[in-house]
Amino acid sequence: MKTYTQQHLITVSETAAAMGSGSLEVFATPAMIALMENTAIQTIDDLETGFTTVGIEINVQHLRASKPGETVTCTAELVKHEGKLYEFQIVVENTKGDKTGTATHKRVAVRIEKFMNSL
Repeated sequence: MKTYTQQHLITVSETAAAMGSGSLEVFATPAMIALMENTAIQTIDDLETGFTTVGIEINVQHLRASKPGETVTCTAELVKHEGKLYEFQIVVENTKGDKTGTATHKRVAVRIEKFMNSL
């Protein structure tokens, strides 16, 4: 199935200390998850006008710390697409090729207007 890869330069604002998810100046897990979701979204190219996807599940392993100024590479592979459901395998690696994070992720397609009106 389709894959998408992007590089990301970690900033100080994405550290655990800055985001409040910890006290260290390292890439925060919430920031890594946002990168993972954004990368997964880039693989989806079959949505009809008026639709988007929303994340419904993510199972993440944050395996290795990274610091501001480092570049990581995130690759998402769309491994299953049935109806409205999209499923992904995601890997984040540092410049040495070490896995810094992995995830499985699910998204579903929703009609934007209907979804927003239901809130």
